[in-house]
Amino acid sequence: MRIVYLHGLASSPQSSKARFFGEKFRQAGIPFAAPALDQGDFEGLTITSQLEVIHSAVGDGASGVVLMGSSLGGYLAALFATTFAATHAQAVDRLILMAPAFDFLNRWKARLSPEEIVRWKTQGWFPIYHYGAKAERRLGYQFLEDGARYPGVPDFSQRALILQGTEDPVVPAAGSQDFAKEHPSVRLALFPSGHELTDVLDGLWREVACFLDIP
Repeated sequence: MRIVYLHGLASSPQSSKARFFGEKFRQAGIPFAAPALDQGDFEGLTITSQLEVIHSAVGDGASGVVLMGSSLGGYLAALFATTFAATHAQAVDRLILMAPAFDFLNRWKARLSPEEIVRWKTQGWFPIYHYGAKAERRLGYQFLEDGARYPGVPDFSQRALILQGTEDPVVPAAGSQDFAKEHPSVRLALFPSGHELTDVLDGLWREVACFLDIP
């Protein structure tokens, strides 16, 4: 078993959740990798470019990989398991999705006014607060254009654990609940928390350890 951790949008491999789980898996003797999904080019970020980074992290001919993703990273994990099913069916064994940002494109468009979207397209970029850099960074309009190429709710077949906060204002719990109802291979664990889930890390680990049969 090998863990590939996918951070959220405007986050980094040094996020509190990535560091927490990295340490837990290392203590359990399980290989853990958390690639930087923007590869140093946040402004040029796309869904396609992130899938390519995940492809490299998983590797060809791999097996027993657990994709673990937070927010947009959760969506990307599900999308990779679906998009690369033909070539990586045996590589991705299980998925762990924390507040997965299913249908993220429509959520973004709902949060922005029509004027903001037009301005984003016209100037080519939009300012986004980057939690890893702790500062605003530009995100190019190609992020929205490229995202429209992919399904909002990937339909993977692997066993999965979804960890979701009931008070999440960014990715409402109802979406994860509906997804779990429609997919018998998915276990949903709810926590009295928000989007970040950083106040329930020990509870998350208990669910993860049970899901992966870690003593």
